[in-house]
Formats: sequence, structure tokens, C-alpha cells
Amino acid sequence: MSKLIVIMGVSGCGKTSVGIALADCMSLPFYDADDYHPTDNIKKMQAGIPLEDRDRITWLERLNCLCKGHLESGLVLACSALKQSYRDILSKEVQIKWVYIKGSFELISKRLAARSDHFMPVSLLQSQFDTLEEPIAAIEITVDQSIESMVSQLKDQL
Repeated sequence: MSKLIVIMGVSGCGKTSVGIALADCMSLPFYDADDYHPTDNIKKMQAGIPLEDRDRITWLERLNCLCKGHLESGLVLACSALKQSYRDILSKEVQIKWVYIKGSFELISKRLAARSDHFMPVSLLQSQFDTLEEPIAAIEITVDQSIESMVSQLKDQL
């Protein structure tokens, strides 16, 4: 059985960095959910407007199709997946191994402020923490360590 692994958490927690490193060491393709947002969603976020649930439905359905298309090969997907209802859409008709990168607002906001190559402004981070429903059935790792350490923990637990 292939592995469909979703690295989840708020923006700036390191989903992409951890996902790329994990995919590389597991010889799986890596995808970033941000690349699948409709243009209207990106424009909203760039304008500092938090997405609403209805804004995310098409995006989540696209990502579910991506997962279904990789049942044989497996994949690592970096996706915020902040609410259980979002995770339910993502995992419809597929089995996903969830990895939750957890960290404090203070630490993640500093990391988010330091990056310049992303459409997500620091001003929306609080809305992500407000929306976050921590997963029950997920491998949990903390953001306050190196990428190498996080990937090592994940390899042991996957």
C-alpha cells in the first residue's frame, strides 16, 4: 500500500520544508497545496482577507483528486488542513497519514515575518490559529527543532 502523507499546520510552521525533505528521503513526489489555490483565494489572502470555508471547498476537492491520483505512487502534500471538516474532504475515499507541525504563535509569527516569497501575510496568522482544530489522529512534531530532526522523527513514526 502506498503512502499518502499530509504535512499540516498553520502558515509558516515549516510544512513545505519538512515535506520536501521527507519526500526526498522516502523517494515520494512532493506537492504544495498552495499551488492549487484558485486565483481568487490568493487575491483574498494577498489583500489580508481570511478565507472562509466556502472559499476552500474547490481547493480541497482538487487536493483530494491529487491524492486519489497518487494511490499507487504515494505522495507528500504540504497543506494547512486546519479544520477536521477540511481533512474529511481531503481524505474522502483515501487513507492519509497526517503529520501535524505544532508551534507557538510567537515563534511561527517570527518565522512568517522573515519570509518574503509567499502570498500569506503575517496579519492572517492569528486567523489561522483561531481556525485551527488540532487533529486527534496525527503524528505530532514541534516546530522548535531542525528540519533534519523533524524528518528523522517522522521516518521513525511512519
